[in-house]
Amino acid sequence: MERREFIRKAGSGTIGILGSSLYLFDPPLKSADLDYHKLSGIKFTTIKLNYPHQTGKNAKNDIQGREISQGIHILYTDKGAYGWGVNRGTEQMLKNKFTLIRGKPVSEILIPASGVTSSDMEVFDFSLFDLAGKILNKPVYRLLGKRRPEKQLCYSGMIYFDDLDPEGKPSGIDRILEECNIDYNYGYRQFKLHIGRGYKWMEKEKGLQRDIEVTKMVSRNFPDCDILVDGNNGFTITEIIRYLEGIGDTKLFWIEEPFHETIEDYAKLISWLRVHGKNPLLADGATDPDEKVLTQLGSQRIINVFTEDIEDFGFTNWIRLINMAKQLGIMASPRAWGTAVKTGYIAHLAGASDTTATIEGVTCTSEDIDLTGYRLRNGKLILSKKPGFGMDLLKKI
Repeated sequence: MERREFIRKAGSGTIGILGSSLYLFDPPLKSADLDYHKLSGIKFTTIKLNYPHQTGKNAKNDIQGREISQGIHILYTDKGAYGWGVNRGTEQMLKNKFTLIRGKPVSEILIPASGVTSSDMEVFDFSLFDLAGKILNKPVYRLLGKRRPEKQLCYSGMIYFDDLDPEGKPSGIDRILEECNIDYNYGYRQFKLHIGRGYKWMEKEKGLQRDIEVTKMVSRNFPDCDILVDGNNGFTITEIIRYLEGIGDTKLFWIEEPFHETIEDYAKLISWLRVHGKNPLLADGATDPDEKVLTQLGSQRIINVFTEDIEDFGFTNWIRLINMAKQLGIMASPRAWGTAVKTGYIAHLAGASDTTATIEGVTCTSEDIDLTGYRLRNGKLILSKKPGFGMDLLKKI
């Protein structure tokens, strides 16, 4: 099933046991304020965000670096309001799309309870939600119908293979502990450890043993924290079972993408886990997902958590996917890797629902946007109460 078809069916309620409602939340009353504001312009810029430390390799990819530049666009209305969002496409494509909505009222393009009114406008859903929130003077979670957002567990997604760098003089596993300690002091009480060193960066057996050693070490040194692991599709079913045997009684909160999803491999994995009395959440969908297989795994309650990327999949589509996940009886945790902006988007979506297992935290600082409205306290993310997504644009355009 193509992704576009999967999204359409998730929204219309035609997959499996789903009902017919498009709404995850109760649809709000139509707002005259959104009628009053007409879209008048679009501008583009880039923002820079910095990580607290270098993020290194994972099973498939090389060093991530210490900073990221993100292309964004700003939508303006004829009454002087504006909202911004990350670019989901090229600037030229966004300019072409904007010609279709120039002069139209915001209410014609966005229904806060369900998202954009046309699939052609999905590229603007982050900026439109931000804009609507600013026009109505409400944070996005309130647009979605939640007066007080649920506090969400938030894990650090920043623990990569930094023990292997720099090349020629690797830091060793103590570097992993140092980074966990930085994240702990920041407020995290969940760490996601990337595993799969033997896929590409180490001899296979040595890489597997290093994965086991790191997992046990972090669990031992941070007994009050949850451990999540992400294989980035770098294992076979046999290898991931050997890893699980190697970590012994070390408890895992979840296992993400141990291999590219297949019914057969996940059936073997869930069987092994049940026989050995282990019950971590199984999360998948972030990397080149097979949507048909994911839906089947979800409907059979083998996969517990859908993890499609919030930027790739989009805010509107995630509203629909959470609706689908709720009816399947499983949870959601959109992927946020790259920037704290994506963590902010997810926090509003998650804060308005009760289906999120945990949120991926991407710790960043920036001189271009204000991230101070979001805070971590004892492992839970407290949302910004500012209008829209609560990330004010500081960079002058």
